Amino acid sequence: MPHPRTDPAWGTLLDLGERAAGPLHLRLVRALRAAVVDGRIAPGSALPPSRSLAADLGCSRWVVTEAYAQLVAEGYFEARGGSATRVRTETAGRAPSYERRAQQALWKPEFDMLPGMPDLREFPRKRWADAVRDATGTLTPTDFGYPDPAGHHALRERIAAYLVRGRGAALDAGQLVVCGGTLDGVLRLSRALRAAGHTHVALEDPGWSRLRTAVTAAGLTVVATPVDDDGLRVDLLRREPHVRAVIVAPAHQFPTGVVLSPPRRAELIAWARETDGLIMEDDYDAEFRYDRHPVGTLQGMAPERVALLGSLSKTLSPALRIGWTVVPPGVTGLLDGLYAADAVGSPPPVIDQAAFSRFLESGAYDRHLRASRLRYRRRRDSLLTEIAERLPEHRVSGAAAGFHLLLHLTGCVAGDVVRGAARREVRLADLAEYTAGGVATPGGGALVIGYGNLADPSLPEAVRRLADAIREAGGPAGPVGRVGPAGPAGPAH
Repeated sequence: MPHPRTDPAWGTLLDLGERAAGPLHLRLVRALRAAVVDGRIAPGSALPPSRSLAADLGCSRWVVTEAYAQLVAEGYFEARGGSATRVRTETAGRAPSYERRAQQALWKPEFDMLPGMPDLREFPRKRWADAVRDATGTLTPTDFGYPDPAGHHALRERIAAYLVRGRGAALDAGQLVVCGGTLDGVLRLSRALRAAGHTHVALEDPGWSRLRTAVTAAGLTVVATPVDDDGLRVDLLRREPHVRAVIVAPAHQFPTGVVLSPPRRAELIAWARETDGLIMEDDYDAEFRYDRHPVGTLQGMAPERVALLGSLSKTLSPALRIGWTVVPPGVTGLLDGLYAADAVGSPPPVIDQAAFSRFLESGAYDRHLRASRLRYRRRRDSLLTEIAERLPEHRVSGAAAGFHLLLHLTGCVAGDVVRGAARREVRLADLAEYTAGGVATPGGGALVIGYGNLADPSLPEAVRRLADAIREAGGPAGPVGRVGPAGPAGPAH
């Protein structure tokens, strides 16, 4: 059998379905995804060149390149400059194969401490259901037609007003586009930048790995730029003459939790003006600050140079798939051109948009945020107390906002702790997973510990098992304490 890394996926049966099943590029996405899931295209296999597959299918090359880009963004494929697009496989132990991803997705640990998930138990079901019912009853017949690619007009106006009032932004509703979340907004902006002649985008390192995937899927080259205690190293950004765009999370950087300092903010804006560049501001965790006053947006300081991105993934639920992008006037025209070419995804369902509009209008969103802020602060304080008692030798950072923190390890290696914790039914993330190239931090590394979706009564037992995993890996830990029930082993990591 030919080796999968040298055998292109020629001749694979692709069931594109009937025309009624949707646009051809979306049918091709579904067919290729199914072929990967079923194992008909093996991990590591090279995909046919887009021109060749387009000729075989009797379609335009755009259909194939769009399908490949979507599957790169979803993590099924990987694209490298000067090389074939391939089915993603293990790379230096970091890029999981489909089988490993599926195994991790199926594993439901007793204590899931991965970062980025809000408290799903507290989703305001009744108030949201009321908003959906009210919105459905008041939508006009026109609203049930094909949606405006920029989003429902009432929601755009209410989000714009909320951002001006609550985040210190400077915009009008005409600059705001409703999208499927922050990642969707980044992909749209990246495509607009590529159409405008950009070739590179700088990203914070460490940072959210899926941002790198989205930027690469748009055909741009990622330039990893280090983060220190004051945020993004703008001095290093200045050394990259090909870079005129950057993605930054100034309010609460993921995963380090640092805040972009005022001098760095001024320096970053000056860089954008000097280079005729664009700052893409991920307003990550801005609503959840505990130990200091809220941090306003960069966009409010330089609306002509900053595109502001936000979503409901951390404040309500990632299942809603509602986000927004505020674009400077110069970028709006490029996005309009992409809409006309049908080159971006569709906005969220109109009924969901209208429901969130009602949710905002009624004040329910503000009340939900206030209650969530208090709940996460109490949970964070309890977690810090447990860590201080059981793991006093290990330093904590990044806990001033959001619902994750860093635990800097002493005397042990983070990867060993992650595997030991999995055997104890605790799922954790190694900080190295979020760095460019998977490079571990100095010393033993660090763990990114999420507590947003962890029930309050479970905190002591989760930290106890974490301490046991650290002790097993050779690190110092506090007293053993009571012995909890032994659960079944998690997946091999």
